[in-house]
Amino acid sequence: MGYTCFVEMEEADDRAALLAQAFAELAGALADGYDVAELLDRLLRHCVDLLAVDAAGLVLADASDALQVMAATTGPARFLEVLQLHAESGPCLECYHTGRPVQVEDLRADGDRWPALARNARHGGYRAVHAVPLKFQQQTLGAMNLFSIEPGCMGTTDQKIARALAEVATVAILGQRSIRRSGEVAEQLQTALDSRVIIEQAKGMLAQQGGLPMPTAFAVLRQHARRNNQRVTDAARAVVDARLTLDAMSGPGGTRAVG
Repeated sequence: MGYTCFVEMEEADDRAALLAQAFAELAGALADGYDVAELLDRLLRHCVDLLAVDAAGLVLADASDALQVMAATTGPARFLEVLQLHAESGPCLECYHTGRPVQVEDLRADGDRWPALARNARHGGYRAVHAVPLKFQQQTLGAMNLFSIEPGCMGTTDQKIARALAEVATVAILGQRSIRRSGEVAEQLQTALDSRVIIEQAKGMLAQQGGLPMPTAFAVLRQHARRNNQRVTDAARAVVDARLTLDAMSGPGGTRAVG
């Protein structure tokens, strides 16, 4: 009994340390200027590290109130996000429209609710889905979606951490300045979505140039941006504009641009 308690306390301490490190890193990025797309990618990876989940994704509403995939940690998670948006049905849609968290403990037991999602999620290996709203005042901006291989509900502590991470995502999306008008909120959301589109285009171009999987293409892009003290979006724009190629990234120092 004593040893079990000791192990549990040690695991709790380790998790607390990881949690503190994650929030310190995110707070530092917010204070030091940041690329919203990269910060959200980092935040979703922290979700997977800190919570009892295996993948994460994030969707945002555009100016016409249509949800768009902003980021995802895995290809299958991104596919499930897109599937929900195309079907206009799923936990992320319900979370967005109600402004409340949605927990699906077992897609097999709840398959009649969203049959297409349940079928495809199971094929991807996921059994549970949890959605957390991104809210600013009374407005819901999007949803953060968490996927688990094992069925089960999200614990109280994990729910609190997920909400805190969703709040960090909201701050990152809206920027550090005070926003009072809905027009300013829409402008910030569109900026975030535009950066995502540019990055996706750049990832596709780099993947084609090097025969790379999309996650690897993004890792190369992110590494190049960090090495050259750039925002990922700026590096992506250079790729899209044909001023930067995969060969240039892998040249001496990785700093040579073409054109």
